[in-house]
Amino acid sequence: MSREVRVRFAPSPTGALHIGGVRTALYNYFFAKQNGGKFILRIEDTDSQRFVEGAEDYIVESLKWCGMTIDEGVSVGGPHAPYRQSERKEIYFKYAQELIEKGWAYYAFDTPEALDALRADCEAKGDTFSYNYSVREKLQTSLSLSKEEVDRKISEENNWVVRFKMPENEIVEMTDVVRGDMSVNTSTLDDKVLFKAADRLPTYHLANIVDDKLMEISHVIRGEEWLPSLPLHYMLYKAFGWSEIQPSFSHLPLLLKPTGKGKLSKRDGDKLGFPVFPLRWVAPDGEISRGYREDGYLPESFVNMLSLLGWNPGNDQEIMSMQELIELFNLNKVGKSGSRFDIEKAKWFNAQYIKIADNETLAVNLAKTLSDKGIASTHEQIVKAVGLVKDRATFVSDLFDLSSYFFVSPENYDEKVVAKFWKAENVAFISKAKEMIVDYSNGLDKYDAEGAELLIHQWIKSNNYPMGQVMNTLRLALVGESKGPSIFEIIDVIGVEAMSSRIDSAIEKLGRD
Repeated sequence: MSREVRVRFAPSPTGALHIGGVRTALYNYFFAKQNGGKFILRIEDTDSQRFVEGAEDYIVESLKWCGMTIDEGVSVGGPHAPYRQSERKEIYFKYAQELIEKGWAYYAFDTPEALDALRADCEAKGDTFSYNYSVREKLQTSLSLSKEEVDRKISEENNWVVRFKMPENEIVEMTDVVRGDMSVNTSTLDDKVLFKAADRLPTYHLANIVDDKLMEISHVIRGEEWLPSLPLHYMLYKAFGWSEIQPSFSHLPLLLKPTGKGKLSKRDGDKLGFPVFPLRWVAPDGEISRGYREDGYLPESFVNMLSLLGWNPGNDQEIMSMQELIELFNLNKVGKSGSRFDIEKAKWFNAQYIKIADNETLAVNLAKTLSDKGIASTHEQIVKAVGLVKDRATFVSDLFDLSSYFFVSPENYDEKVVAKFWKAENVAFISKAKEMIVDYSNGLDKYDAEGAELLIHQWIKSNNYPMGQVMNTLRLALVGESKGPSIFEIIDVIGVEAMSSRIDSAIEKLGRD
């Protein structure tokens, strides 16, 4: 019987969720949905010193905006609750004790001052201090002290920790879906802290292994920053006797700066003018960071763009829906090297998605902007306007700038366009055109853009009038400058009455000659 696919996204609530973390969540989500599995959200908040109020809600909202449905976890619950590690703190110490009883861990009572002195002494000799097999029986540990002394220190002191007892000179054979086969000699590894008495909380290493076991996680898909910890995690599964049910591991490549070396950071975004967070974030100190949502990106575009930073489907396809991404995703095609972030490509993706977006969906965004600005409009007007301008938009926020003339009559007129087209004969032409369109429309139940265009074009041609002069003068009167789609589509949005009013207003302001 095959094992149910169960993956977890397990961020720490230490601030806004970086887009690298969002990509990790997406790859987990794709893999789970492709295999009919479960996507679990676990909050790893054992580091109480770095906890930031509001960060957990931000993580949940970010996943929701991206279209990821949480099957189990924080905010939805599930059979393995609680999914917040701070609420599971009573679970972990017994597992630390189990390792001690099996000879795989020990108590260490060294003070921070004593450890600092040891490090300084090693550095003075040109060495690097490592808390491992060579020193653990010489220090203040349960391996060197009597049972009575150990019991006394545990009961009377509050600065002890539990460390993993890494074996000497063993080869750890590991397999990573992305990286392939690897091996490490345990003599190169130190004895990591697993549990701290001071706050009665585990470190990441113990907590994530225990929780992954209890939550029946089948595949661990996480960032490459955790790759150095993989040998320890393999050894922990061995120490607990859980190697047979150990999950498959995949470590994802970094998102790199647009230029230069290193991981993409908030500083890069601030310097080059783009967000590194999915949503706007207000830090506890009041600092505000931009978000892709608030910058006018569609979630579908953001997801598509981010998914291709580190993975590709093996063909030339770039535009993919969430369902297509789920169907095409393959962990074996995730690259080993980091992927360089390109904000211009991100903008390109968004422009493509706005072009194919449903007009009704985009109309919701434009309607809010109009409402915020106190501009009256109808739903039908907004939907039509969106359909006419969206091909020229890069961001959702561009829609108002591209379509404002549909909803606000011009107060000013482009001086260069006025100088070129606003002449007495052209004013006479548009006055006549206005009357013809009004008369034509009065005989119809509904304005007919194609019919009106045919009527005016035939009139101009039959009288041998200058087509460009007439149409550009008409556009100037309606828009205030020389931009926009077909004149007759503009009239379809603003209405024949508004058309007539705008022409009259232009003549009043600019004169007839």
